[in-house]
Amino acid sequence: MRSPFRLLVIALLLALAGGGYWYFVKQGGTVDGLVAALKSGKLPQAAPAPGGASKGGAPGGPPGGMPPMPVEAAPVKVGTLARTITAVGSLLSEESVIIRPEVAGRITAIAFQEGERVTKGTVLLRLDDSIARATLAQAQAGIAFSRAELNRADELYRQRTGAARTREQAAATLQSEEAAVQLARAQLDKLTVTAPFDGVLGLRKVSVGDVVEAGKAIVNLEAIDRLKLGFRVPELYLAAVRPGQPLAVTVDAFPGRSFKGEVYAIDPMVDVNGRAVMIRARVDNPEGNLRPGLFARVQLTLKVEQDAVTVPEQAVFAFGKKQFVYKVVDGRAAQVGVTLGERRDAEVEIVEGLARGDVVVTAGQMKIGDGAPVMVVNDKPAGS
Repeated sequence: MRSPFRLLVIALLLALAGGGYWYFVKQGGTVDGLVAALKSGKLPQAAPAPGGASKGGAPGGPPGGMPPMPVEAAPVKVGTLARTITAVGSLLSEESVIIRPEVAGRITAIAFQEGERVTKGTVLLRLDDSIARATLAQAQAGIAFSRAELNRADELYRQRTGAARTREQAAATLQSEEAAVQLARAQLDKLTVTAPFDGVLGLRKVSVGDVVEAGKAIVNLEAIDRLKLGFRVPELYLAAVRPGQPLAVTVDAFPGRSFKGEVYAIDPMVDVNGRAVMIRARVDNPEGNLRPGLFARVQLTLKVEQDAVTVPEQAVFAFGKKQFVYKVVDGRAAQVGVTLGERRDAEVEIVEGLARGDVVVTAGQMKIGDGAPVMVVNDKPAGS
């Protein structure tokens, strides 16, 4: 006896659930409307189907059908879209060197100021050259005597009174003396240190009177009119990066400013530790604001799409593993599958599924379905 009673209760619950679904979902009814209908003794009726007939097919029913659902919508945007990736890196000097003397000696003069801009060939440092100059003078004196000996031996040989051996010895002696002069002059030149390229000097590490060894660090020289930028990108983008691609650089030292650069080299070897590709770019620095060693944020442009279609992110919804949007077509919602691309500034690129001129629902998707009548209401009244 208890089983029929249970079946009756279940049937009543199902009937109530079905009636509630029909009234609140299909008919868009409200609790206040239901209470008012019960007080008046009139039960809510089904709205007639389009064309003047009710869902039961009888003409003359209540006018209209399912009312259009208010939604927000917006037309798709078509324009230029840059495909970019972001990375971090460090700025490097175009050329960088630490000035060091090639020979040991005592510093007699420092011919530069710290932080000074110099050109190639500018004298930076002089070492004591007294011994080197004396050696050069001695070699030059010896070459004068050897040249006179060669002239005398040559004259005797032409007069057939001198031996050829004597003339050859004099010629060899002259060549040896000339080589000694060249050696003395080279040793003298190495006592004067010059700038190897145009750049800005750093802070010196020596003073006048210091006795320095060969290779002692004197001062650093940096070429900063144009800087190098080193950064890494994941190996996933190896096929997409190439020399010549533009990039934008920002640094914390100059907030709000962006500096343009261009990729010029890609390391042929992938870093096995981070599985990343090392990239080098050049960044123009005519004002000298940027300095080597600064931490840089990089936005690298991989590709520029000229006619990219974008929609607000809230217009896209997922069903399973696929993405969809609702298009507004002749007052009704049409569900369309889409393929997504880049995301930027709360917008997403639609690679496939939409075209220029389409209007998509941006709010209210939960209240509608494919083919449902909709009414675009973008301007909400105050307090709604």
